[in-house]
Amino acid sequence: MPTLETIAVALRRGETEKELIIVDNKSTDGTADIATRFGASVVTESVRNIGRVRNTGAKAASGDVLIFIDADTRVPAELIDRIGIVMQDDRCFGGAVSVDYGPFERRWMRHYPALWKFWGRVFNMKQGAAQFCRREIFAELGGYDESIFLGEDVAFYWSLTKLARQKGGRLDFIENMSVITSSRRFDKMSLWRTAVLTHPIFIGLFYKRASVWKDWYDNAVR
Repeated sequence: MPTLETIAVALRRGETEKELIIVDNKSTDGTADIATRFGASVVTESVRNIGRVRNTGAKAASGDVLIFIDADTRVPAELIDRIGIVMQDDRCFGGAVSVDYGPFERRWMRHYPALWKFWGRVFNMKQGAAQFCRREIFAELGGYDESIFLGEDVAFYWSLTKLARQKGGRLDFIENMSVITSSRRFDKMSLWRTAVLTHPIFIGLFYKRASVWKDWYDNAVR
């Protein structure tokens, strides 16, 4: 609900035509009914794979610019307009938005995402909580890699970066405003489990093995 509320506010700003598409990925919490009340078009995707869910949403969209927002993420009211301004530059292939986390129940845990943000700058890892891309560029890349079960957003951004360099384009990372995503996994999972499942080496070894990521799919923290 908070995600839809903030997106609805952002969509009302400006005069550019926009559409809101929600992908219902076997939800059990009334997602489709709630989304419809916010004026969204709802499409269903039965396969539990984040990349596939994003691709399903993209296929249903009709606009020239695709914006992907995670279901547990709140956006600033100015964000959609800001992305529209960025994409007025024909050389801009797409980009991402800075991500912050909501309040932590375990306050000391806030240092861990801060460390990830540092390494994100070093290795050009931009999270999929808020990414955007031109439709034709998205199609050229083949969308998100559906063989990946965690880190598909980083892989997509790396591919987007490579293509932009090859074709003389550019990307835009919006840093002066942030989307706010849920800290629930950092609050609910044990420190050991958090450290293992979010470690870059562990992700790199097992990112294509669905059985490893039950905490993101079958046993998702709510």
